[in-house]
Amino acid sequence: MGSQLISLLMLSLLFSLTTISNASRPIPDYYSHDAIKTVNLGGWLVTEGWITPHLFDDIPINKDLLDGTQIQLKSITLKNYLSANNGGGSTVSANQPAASTWETFKLWRITETSFQFRVLNWQFFSLDDNGKLVATSTASDDSNSLHNFMILRNDGEPNRVRIKAPNGSFLKVNSDATVTADHPERTSWGDDDPSVFLLTNVLQLKGEFQVTNAYGSDSAASVMKKHWESFIVEEDFKFVSENGLNGVRIPVGWWISFDPNPPRPFVGGSLHALDNAFSWAEKYNLKVIIDIHAMPSSQNGWEHSGTRDGLQSWGQSYDDIRQSTAVVDFLTSRYANRTSLYAIELINEPLAPGVTLDTLKKYYRVGYNTVRKYSNVHVIMSNRLSIGDPKELIQFASGFSGSVVDVHYYNVFSSIFEGMSVQQNIDYIYNNRAPALSSLMISNGPLIFVGEWVDDMDVQDASKNDYQRFGSAQLDVYGRATFGWSYWTLKADQNQWSLEWMIKNGYIKI
Repeated sequence: MGSQLISLLMLSLLFSLTTISNASRPIPDYYSHDAIKTVNLGGWLVTEGWITPHLFDDIPINKDLLDGTQIQLKSITLKNYLSANNGGGSTVSANQPAASTWETFKLWRITETSFQFRVLNWQFFSLDDNGKLVATSTASDDSNSLHNFMILRNDGEPNRVRIKAPNGSFLKVNSDATVTADHPERTSWGDDDPSVFLLTNVLQLKGEFQVTNAYGSDSAASVMKKHWESFIVEEDFKFVSENGLNGVRIPVGWWISFDPNPPRPFVGGSLHALDNAFSWAEKYNLKVIIDIHAMPSSQNGWEHSGTRDGLQSWGQSYDDIRQSTAVVDFLTSRYANRTSLYAIELINEPLAPGVTLDTLKKYYRVGYNTVRKYSNVHVIMSNRLSIGDPKELIQFASGFSGSVVDVHYYNVFSSIFEGMSVQQNIDYIYNNRAPALSSLMISNGPLIFVGEWVDDMDVQDASKNDYQRFGSAQLDVYGRATFGWSYWTLKADQNQWSLEWMIKNGYIKI
């Protein structure tokens, strides 16, 4: 009996301590929840070049050859493209008259003129013992000089390039299509020079890694500080509060948890900006959703995930989950007692099939428990993109009190919207989006959040009235989401994507 009494006393004490601990946390009322109307602060603490192209204007040299830039190289003499045979793992030859995947290479920018070349299967350019160009190395870092090649451009025709190899000689194309590093320094840049290539820039990434690495640590620190202090300011929070919105969703990158000294090339300072955001939100009575937008190793390979070259590898080892959970821990513990903290979004737009459902559930479980160590705020679990079943998280999330499932709805970026009229886009919102959204909202299930949408369509020359009608339809349907919605984004270089511009110019009224 004595041991049972002690056990009961211990349980009572534990319950009391837990109650006391929980009582100090902000506790949302999940059952009388008012749907929120928020806007994303995209392009602020996680760079996206299409939102803020001016950030890249002052990169001094080769601003079109940033990390992750995809290029193709055509021999001026053989008229063939360099190709990594079998996509990598063997030699590189100039034997293809047309360019596709094996002929497309991704750059790692080491200096303003020195680069590493990564092929389809992720191996790097190097030289074999005979000076022949190969793509066999599967690992590299910036200090590996055996993978560093210098790109020299013709002043009068910058798409004409020569490539100096690690051995000090230039690459040249031989008559048998082999590529060797044995051409001397001299050149006429003429069509008879086997060391001259035509460079085609296929695709660029313009994210946080690209902008900070291109400027270098010293310059990047001042460039980013100016951006963080000017792109989003207190007046923007006042504007949000005065125009029918009651919160902001703030994308952040994993490196913020290392501020003020994040791993290179990222620079410190974004954490101070986030601190300011909380103060402004509290001043104007706005809710804050922290959205972990960029993950270690990249969850989708896109520039907004902080990737260097488009490789998506988040979740392939438990270390990725451990690092990501540490970010959740850092952010939640730092802001748990701020009255404006409303939700933590554990990850943004994980992309299937690279991110498996099993891996994502493992992360969501440990991420949720990490948030609950400090706070009872909502925990948002983002749907995977490119999945066949948008309900794949619903039953899982139902097991976590205060959970939210985030879906993103855009009428762009997909071939199904090509050729649609304005009215067809509006009909799609009511006939497809509305029932899809409704199917997610089950009894005793998680709340549903349309975390990103925009008043833009794949329609040429749409009128102001067209955008007003399309925006109104989305506000109607997405307003039915049990958690609410968030427009992407507050400010952007493209007008339709800037909610500020859309409101000020009468396109949208919240």
